[in-house]
Amino acid sequence: MGGESEESRTEDFMDEQAYEVAVLRVEQALNTLDASLRSLNGRVRSISRIEADVAQLEKDRAALAQELGRVTGKTKKLDKAAADVSRRLVTAMEEVNSVLEQESEA
Repeated sequence: MGGESEESRTEDFMDEQAYEVAVLRVEQALNTLDASLRSLNGRVRSISRIEADVAQLEKDRAALAQELGRVTGKTKKLDKAAADVSRRLVTAMEEVNSVLEQESEA
């Protein structure tokens, strides 16, 4: 008869089906890989943003620590000045009392 045998056509059909199944599996694998890459890319961007935020927080912390040191130094000076003023007031009040006592005795 000159054509392909039924068996040959069946094998060709089965080979074609196997090929189509393989192509579908490769496409699914590529889609899964693409989704994984997009997810990974998003996480990397998120990590980059977090790292930038941490760097900014560290910079802010350093600035705040410096400001705290400056303010603490100023506070110590003010406390020392207040103690000195208090001591002088006590001395002045004692002198006033002493003068008043001397006048009342005289």
